[in-house]
Amino acid sequence: MTKKLFFLFILTSLFSCNEKVKEEKLSEKTSQNSTIEFAKGFDISYYEGYKVITLKNAWPEAKKEFTYALTEKGFKLENPENYDAIINIPIDKIVVTSTTHIPSLEMLGVGKSLIGFPNLDYISSTETRKRIKKGKITELGKNEDINTEVLIEISPDLVVGFAVDGNNKTLNTIKKTGIPVVYNGDWTETTPLGKAEWIKFFAAFYNKEKEANKLFTKIKNEYQKAKEIALTSKTTPTVLSGAMYKDVWYLPQGKSWAAQFIADANGDYLWKDSEGTGSNSLNLEAVLDKGEQAQIWIGPSYFTSLQQMKEAHLVYEQFDAFKNNKVYSFTNKVGETGGLLYFELAPNRPDIVLKDLIKILHPELLLEHELFFFNKLE
Repeated sequence: MTKKLFFLFILTSLFSCNEKVKEEKLSEKTSQNSTIEFAKGFDISYYEGYKVITLKNAWPEAKKEFTYALTEKGFKLENPENYDAIINIPIDKIVVTSTTHIPSLEMLGVGKSLIGFPNLDYISSTETRKRIKKGKITELGKNEDINTEVLIEISPDLVVGFAVDGNNKTLNTIKKTGIPVVYNGDWTETTPLGKAEWIKFFAAFYNKEKEANKLFTKIKNEYQKAKEIALTSKTTPTVLSGAMYKDVWYLPQGKSWAAQFIADANGDYLWKDSEGTGSNSLNLEAVLDKGEQAQIWIGPSYFTSLQQMKEAHLVYEQFDAFKNNKVYSFTNKVGETGGLLYFELAPNRPDIVLKDLIKILHPELLLEHELFFFNKLE
């Protein structure tokens, strides 16, 4: 993608003509179309000797699109200035900055390429923790303040980061060292399958597209099959979510990732009609008025027991779901250093999340499935 369309007004027509020629030549080289089905944040185009990842939504409401050229070894790109980063593939060494990136690497069979990560204690994966113990993965400090000296020393082929608003100064500093940096926007996706499809993003850097397509197709089929089973239930339980933080109750908005899971599990999320894809901030009275009689309570913040909830706010005892011991959370499934398994693996395995929720909302279905991420708070 060209970064500047015009240098001087007087050269507009000539420059536009040249750009048209470039685009035509580029399109002639296209050998394969993207296989992205659900993810809205990225696309991949394939050309002779290289491929291009277009990142459409690096952070919420991002106005800039990023283009990354992935070049095969020995291929010389004609217009490198047109790209935000150029990466020689397949890569051998990678640094990622979110635990959600790790399952994709492991599923693709390239987990051993991970050589650095900020705050290793967040990682739950047993396989990756084994490599940490062996000293194979370097601690890089905090995400917002990565130790660039250590990063340069381990010399990765690629750093995969993320930005909340485009002002990640650390990533800009890393770019200046010559290490390629790309943004990953998987967290901005609002659908379960959209998040999971980002395995194809990582696959592109390893030439593992075939493996990624096979893995994602299996996850997609399992998800859609479970969704169809959920619809066979004759009941649609009402669902409450979230909890108090100080004086505000935070819960998922109606178009969010979490709300979509409940809908696909054939649950009646009481705030399903609220606009937005993030979280709602409500006062206690509003939540109590609407959710007091909800049958199931999913995801009550970071609480790990009913006693802990009661000690934090006595008002929780007023909700029917609490009274009837129908409160479920993912907070008790943690790695050996305290990292939450749900935050790491759930975006990559929405099929398991959905089956868990179906098991909770419709116990008569999926009789052989055992809860994996969630459990009932005692």
